[in-house]
Amino acid sequence: MKKPVFTGVCTALVTPFLGNTVNYPMLEQLLRRQIGCGVKAVVLSGTTGESPTLSDDEKLELFRRGKRFVGEECTIIAGTGSNCTAHAVELSRRAQMAGADALLVVSPYYNKATPAGLIAHYTAIAQAVDIPVILYNVPSRTGVDIPVSVYEVLSRIPNIAGVKEASPDITKITKIIAACGPEFSVWSGNDDQIVPVISLGGQGVISVLSNVCPEETVIMAGAALDGDFDTASDLQCRMQPLVEALFSEVNPIPVKAALKLIGLDCGGCRLPLTEISRENLARLEKLFE
Repeated sequence: MKKPVFTGVCTALVTPFLGNTVNYPMLEQLLRRQIGCGVKAVVLSGTTGESPTLSDDEKLELFRRGKRFVGEECTIIAGTGSNCTAHAVELSRRAQMAGADALLVVSPYYNKATPAGLIAHYTAIAQAVDIPVILYNVPSRTGVDIPVSVYEVLSRIPNIAGVKEASPDITKITKIIAACGPEFSVWSGNDDQIVPVISLGGQGVISVLSNVCPEETVIMAGAALDGDFDTASDLQCRMQPLVEALFSEVNPIPVKAALKLIGLDCGGCRLPLTEISRENLARLEKLFE
C-alpha cells in the first residue's frame, strides 16, 4: 500500500538570492521557520523556487544542503521537471543521490505531449529512481491539462505517489480519486482551494501561501483533515485577500515582496521576472498593516 509522501502542508519554498547567488544562510532560516510552524515537507526548485532560472548544479546543491539541514524533521521534495524527458530522468537520478526524499515533476511544457507521451515521460522518470514521484499538473503554465485517464494509468506504477493538481476545475478532484483510488494522493496546487480539495478526499496542499503564513496554513489544512470545517473554512476565507495579493503578479514576484515586508529579505527574482509594481506592493503593505 502506498503511503502519502506527506499530509497537510508542503511549502513550495522560494529560493533566496544574495545578488546573483543562492543565499544559503537565508535558506536555512526559512527552513527553520517552516519546521517550527509545523510544516512537514518543502519543495525546493519548484515554480515558486524559480526553477527555470536555476542551473542543475544550483538545484542539486539546494537539495543537498536542504536535506543536510533538515535531516528527518522535514521531507525534501525536489523539483526535477523538464520538457526534455532525458534531462528530467538524469536530474531526477542526481536529485535522489543528493538526498531528496521525493520528486515533484511538472508535465512537459512548450512542446507539450499527447496522453501517450505523458505516460511515457512519467514512466521513464519513475523507473529511473527509487523514491516517490509526485506529478504536477499546472495547465496555466504548461499549456496541457493532464487527463484523468493518464493519472489512472500512472497510478499503477508503484512509486508514482500522486499529483499536485493546480487546475481550476475543482470537480476534477473527484474524478481523479474515483479513477485512481485512495492510494493515489491528491494535493491542492491552489491556495484558494485548500479546504475544498481536502473535503473531497485530498491529502493537503503544496502551498505558496505558507511561505508567508506557515502557521495559519498548517492550522487550516489540519482542521480540514480532522473534519473541523468551521475552523478550516473560516481560515480559508480570511486568507483569501492575501492569497489573491500573492498572485497579483507572476509567482514568485509577490511572495518575495511579502517575505521582505515581514523581515525575511530573500532578494529579488532572476530575469525575466522583475520587481513587483508599486500598486501591488501597496496592496501587500495594506494587508500586513
